[in-house]
Amino acid sequence: MCNYPISRRELMQGAAVLGVGAASGGLHLAVPTEAFGAVPNPGIHSTSAWGARAPGALTVLNYKPTFIVVHHTATSNSTATTQAAAFSLARGIQNYHMDNNGWADTGQQFTVSRGGYAMEGRHQSLTRLNGGTTFMRGAHVGAGTVNSNSIGIENEGLYTTVTPPTALYNKLVDLCAYICDRYGIAASKIYGHRDYMATACPGNVLYSKLPQLRTDVAAKLSGGTPFSTIVDNATSGRFTASGNWGTSSWSSQRYGANYRYANPVLASDAAWFKVNIPSSGNYLVDCWYPADAGYNNATPYVIAASGGNQTVVVNQRTNGGAWRNLGTFNITAGDKNVVGVSRWTSGTGYVIADAIRVRN
Repeated sequence: MCNYPISRRELMQGAAVLGVGAASGGLHLAVPTEAFGAVPNPGIHSTSAWGARAPGALTVLNYKPTFIVVHHTATSNSTATTQAAAFSLARGIQNYHMDNNGWADTGQQFTVSRGGYAMEGRHQSLTRLNGGTTFMRGAHVGAGTVNSNSIGIENEGLYTTVTPPTALYNKLVDLCAYICDRYGIAASKIYGHRDYMATACPGNVLYSKLPQLRTDVAAKLSGGTPFSTIVDNATSGRFTASGNWGTSSWSSQRYGANYRYANPVLASDAAWFKVNIPSSGNYLVDCWYPADAGYNNATPYVIAASGGNQTVVVNQRTNGGAWRNLGTFNITAGDKNVVGVSRWTSGTGYVIADAIRVRN
């Protein structure tokens, strides 16, 4: 049986709720338009299939959940990837949650094994999901009202420094897409446990994959092929800037080895990121920059959209060292300059050009 450390569920009960706004830096993460109703059931094994114990008293919530919370089990990264191993994991989790935590049943609604098996966790969760109008109240986040508004998914393993196996990740995409489809949840509403509590869950590596998870789920909901590319200021043949732009590695919040900076000036002297757009359509554009009080408070990001350039102004004194969404733009196909960082601003302080990401 796997070991389920108490710190994953017990020691954080008194931690403060961070809230989605704080966790996402106050920025709304946009996704492509999603057409619900066409995502197949990914093959979820019921509680009876894996031999669950009878639960205690459970609560049915007669409304739809509005977001998904991703966890890791913080157990060993087992090499046993069979269905039998997955079912054993599910039984072990239920036993721990009921016998050690004193809960009525498994805390999360669903579990994904390292072998790529999706399983119902809390009783009735699968039936309610298939119905698409109600859900079972879980016990997967010990703070605030999260359990009353979300679906929790545990992913087998410990992902602080290790990447989840492909089989697990692919099944997680399929499961999230099915949940989003049945309940009408946008792919942008997939979060990590740490967004709501002071916890390392779901691990630094899995947490860093959540933006890609949202993109992949959105693609499944819309029936398209996922696309995502990152261009750093040091990416060969993909970044151009005049000699007025300097190079620095001073800030630890930089994306790669360094970033570019320039003084603001009322003249056209943008640094450009070149992207090969595979097909015309809507794309999300994100930026990454190091923040500092001496950097510009009104840096213009110029997006070469199909209807003409669109400018988004960003305060580079705050919210650095992470991807920040600039919005969704219709961009035509082709290999071309797509995002520019302009020096033409009335703001003060260095204008920074570090990295951008374009995805559908």
